[in-house]
Amino acid sequence: MYRDIRAVFLPVLLWGLTVWAAPPTVPVCERPLSAPSLVEQPFPEEVRRAMEALVRAELAREPHAGLAVGVLHGDRRWVGTYGLRDMERGLPATPRTTWRMASITKSFTAVAVMQLVEQGRMDLDADIRTLVPSWPETHGPVTVRQLLGHLGGVTNYGNLGPSQDTGPLDTAGALALVAKYGLEAEPGTRFIYSTWAYSLLGAAIEAVSGRSYGEYLQEHVFGPSGMEHAALDDRRTRDEHHATGYRLREGKRVPSRVVDVSGRFAGGGTRASIEDLLGFARALLDYRLVSPASTGQMQTSMSTRDGRRTDYGMGFATWPLRGHYVVAHSGAQPETSTLLLLLPGEGVAITLASNVEGQAASLRRIAYGIIELLLEDGGARVNARLQNGVDSVVNEGLGRVFGHGLAYHLWATRGPGTLPGTSALPDAFAQVTHLLDRNVIARAPGAATERIRAAHEPRADWLFVRVGAHMARTLEEALGPERLRGYPTRGALAFFNDYLAVCESKTCPDPFRFNETLRADLRRFSSGAPPAQAVGSGR
Repeated sequence: MYRDIRAVFLPVLLWGLTVWAAPPTVPVCERPLSAPSLVEQPFPEEVRRAMEALVRAELAREPHAGLAVGVLHGDRRWVGTYGLRDMERGLPATPRTTWRMASITKSFTAVAVMQLVEQGRMDLDADIRTLVPSWPETHGPVTVRQLLGHLGGVTNYGNLGPSQDTGPLDTAGALALVAKYGLEAEPGTRFIYSTWAYSLLGAAIEAVSGRSYGEYLQEHVFGPSGMEHAALDDRRTRDEHHATGYRLREGKRVPSRVVDVSGRFAGGGTRASIEDLLGFARALLDYRLVSPASTGQMQTSMSTRDGRRTDYGMGFATWPLRGHYVVAHSGAQPETSTLLLLLPGEGVAITLASNVEGQAASLRRIAYGIIELLLEDGGARVNARLQNGVDSVVNEGLGRVFGHGLAYHLWATRGPGTLPGTSALPDAFAQVTHLLDRNVIARAPGAATERIRAAHEPRADWLFVRVGAHMARTLEEALGPERLRGYPTRGALAFFNDYLAVCESKTCPDPFRFNETLRADLRRFSSGAPPAQAVGSGR
């Protein structure tokens, strides 16, 4: 299914950074390790070369040190490492190099919590004080679920900031840090990203399991995932394979500040190799750590009390990307930048780690480029020809229906997800038709845009998700899965035009065909003809 990518990427200069091949077997270690359920194979040579060229092109943009990249797609697997893990000593980054995981630790913690929930030993809606009595009663009730989704109102580092060195702390010391700060919002009302909220969850894991947080991860998360070198990042136990950290100052690399991360243990206190992180990704995709139902819960965006999506589930962020359902977590702290990205509906995992701080945008560009290489080979994009502001609003709505709908369809039919929403589909189609009607938009473009940008959320009963997912299902049933895989490349116009063509051949009921105003806009966007005059044309 891979397109001819030699012509696209091989002209990129492959300058002299060492690329290490991943070892073909799972290493043996003293604790039990689980092997992948698939027999993994290398990617075709042209795909591997294209991924390497993409990574090297990104590294050429600015000074770097070391980088590791891991990719899974079905039974295909690739690991590449680049540059130096230690600039001063000239030591290369290798698959064995360990990196600070930073906030990817939250995903490990969330898996541990959900394992205990599945066993009936922890309740998602229990007040954290029932598990961690040292949490002040004056802070009021905060549930495990709210902490997992950053909806508990817990401060993020208080007045200290993420680069403050608190020195070595045990669990009690970590809890004392957060307990002295009051809640910043009533639980459930605001998304406040909080590493310290996950310290509370780490303490709950210890209380319920009777094991230290680190011991629990080794036995129930790292071991079953084959993560041989993963551990809490205690600086005293680092070996010669650990990456030395750097930051960029005025375009030059300088050493990172020394910061002990034991005080953020369950929210950002682990280390692992790229092989380890890829093993964790494989275990998630194979449901070897928690059940499909629990995995689906973790990958479902939570919402505030007033129905606004947070784009964060339980231990994972989630968002649509050109029709792909992305589940991810990034990490950023002194010494490191990391990214774990999954497409659970398409069997893809991408893992990245750098020993240079502040590389989030670079890592994301690499990940998105790899997604394009592996999955987006469906032909030329159909770009809308827009002529005024109303056109732009209509086109934005089309893109949102397409992006959310296709992503959720793939996640629900090929991954662990379920489609949300309660109202009947004919009514949902009627509401979307009204939202995208240019005459309605022209009367108040600002208010119309706000409604369109909220139409994928619970407060709008997930309108765009449900309508777009129905369109995707209709297209797949009529045209087949191969055609469906082409839409991330071909875009929203192709998605809508093909859907309406299928509806004509199948004689879909009128509510499912939108209205003539929107159909005329689709024809015009494809051809470039001028629009019919709308009330208050929006020019």
